[in-house]
Amino acid sequence: MKIMIKLSIAMLLVVTTANAQRKPANYINVMSYNIRYNNTHDGENAWPNRKDNVKALIKYHDADILCVQEALALQVDQLSENTNYDRVGVGRTDGKREGEFSAIYFDKTRFVKKDGGTFWLSETPEKPSKGWDAAIVRVCTWVKLHDKWNKKDFIVFNTHYDHVGVQARIESAKLIKKKIMEIAPTLPVILTGDLNVTPETEAVATIKTFLTDTKEVTVEPAYGPEGTFNGFKFNAPLKERIDYIFVNKGFNVQKFGVLTDSKDLRYPSDHLPILARLFF
Repeated sequence: MKIMIKLSIAMLLVVTTANAQRKPANYINVMSYNIRYNNTHDGENAWPNRKDNVKALIKYHDADILCVQEALALQVDQLSENTNYDRVGVGRTDGKREGEFSAIYFDKTRFVKKDGGTFWLSETPEKPSKGWDAAIVRVCTWVKLHDKWNKKDFIVFNTHYDHVGVQARIESAKLIKKKIMEIAPTLPVILTGDLNVTPETEAVATIKTFLTDTKEVTVEPAYGPEGTFNGFKFNAPLKERIDYIFVNKGFNVQKFGVLTDSKDLRYPSDHLPILARLFF
């Protein structure tokens, strides 16, 4: 009996230690992922054929905060099924459920939502609208969270720049800078998104005047390829980066990676997810 009790205690200590190692209270895993909208014309790459792989990837990499682009209402709902996630975000077309979301998910067992909202990347950011030379309506969603483990408040912004309008991307960066300064003048900030431009462009340079590209300051060497867009081609060259995670001085960056997870020689989306591990 004594031997069994000792074994039980030892096993409990092992499990407890493993859990503690798996989920330290001091870091936050942030993932940004363009999941490709639910397009029936994608055939074998249509959302119903990819959904489970997308969800499995997110779960495996233990994303505390998940920022997605191109998600339609059904996809937004399905991503939070059987998870600990709560979310913020609206459809860009009507500010409700029509059109693509730039939604932000967060682990509700750890984080408490204190505020949040969405603004449009246009000259009239307070209402659904298309801006400058953009081809379609674009948004930026944000949420203010309290981290119960670290006793800290911080704000996450998530966006998706236009894929056509050069001026729209430049002006979107200026607007996001203005909004971040208004909404979070003193708090730690995370900005994620599919910016549809590579790092040397003005639309990225504007963001880097007040935020830092996590890939450039990670303590551990950046992991994975340079490029983040694969177009559902398993042999894509992956040379151009258009997806980003930025932070201000409220965070240190331990890791950054472009994740090339696949199954049966297929990527779960036409973009690769990116992941940063952050410390206050």
